[in-house]
Amino acid sequence: MKQLGWKAGALVLALALTACEDLQFGDGGGGGGGGSVLFSRGFVFVREDRNLYVVDDRGDANDPQRLTTGGGVSHPSVDRSGRLAVFVQQTSDFTFEIRTVPTAGTGAPSTVIASGDTACRTCTQFRYPTFSPDGRVIVFSFNDGTGALSLGRVNVDGSGFQELTPNTSVSFGAPSFYPDGLSVLVPAGFNSGYLNQLKRVTLANGVIANIADNLNSEVVNRAVVSPDGSQVVFDGGPVSGSRIYVASLRPSFGTPTRLTDHPGEPRAQDTYPSWMSANQVGFLSNAGNTQSIYRITVGAVTGAGTFLIPTAAEPSYGGL
Repeated sequence: MKQLGWKAGALVLALALTACEDLQFGDGGGGGGGGSVLFSRGFVFVREDRNLYVVDDRGDANDPQRLTTGGGVSHPSVDRSGRLAVFVQQTSDFTFEIRTVPTAGTGAPSTVIASGDTACRTCTQFRYPTFSPDGRVIVFSFNDGTGALSLGRVNVDGSGFQELTPNTSVSFGAPSFYPDGLSVLVPAGFNSGYLNQLKRVTLANGVIANIADNLNSEVVNRAVVSPDGSQVVFDGGPVSGSRIYVASLRPSFGTPTRLTDHPGEPRAQDTYPSWMSANQVGFLSNAGNTQSIYRITVGAVTGAGTFLIPTAAEPSYGGL
């Protein structure tokens, strides 16, 4: 695999998202949808209005249910039970919150932690919150005030904030829990714009272990551990776009295999992968000039994937 020019790839992705989404701040006020939402397993994502939407596997992909109404939403994910979604709420240029909202669509969002909270006065630019397997803890990436991205953990009720990676020389991206819930796999690098390593961070003591150094295809958005902990799926090179790759984690990190490709579209962006099952991966793609969610089977012929949900951004899959 060729070395990815991350800045070029990330710039294309940013431009693609900006072109179809008018990023706006909001207060996230109120639940959405106007009533009960039937959701137990499926995708959460944002749309042009920067609100949070869900589509259950049994639901209508063309009729997603809205969970927020105030805009300003990014980086959503859902807990294993499928009952609670978490997301980043941006209310101004420098004000960020991590919020949760019931996927049933009947409750208003609740703030877990906010920029300037007593527990972390210098915390800002929250990114990629994700639930522990038992749903009690949220781990996320944030700017610690130095410009570097650190990892933090907080209980779902807002208590017990802890910076997991203080005083390190690297930046950390989107965390993904190992099945036992004791540690997370995280893309890392010497700055937030070049995450070419994978680290395992233990929650109990913040111990950092190297999983992979000097990846040939650095991670664009996230690397996600498979349900059984044996594999990782991530988004990376080639130079002018990005594709979805899978690699073994047992007994050690193996050579990545490309899952997706778009012959004739080298600048296409495949990103935001999520495991849907032991061998199915969902992801976002703007191939064909439309930004939608697709599914692909691990071990099948490399290709474009199967279309699932139109007009989406920053998707994540979860629930029972």
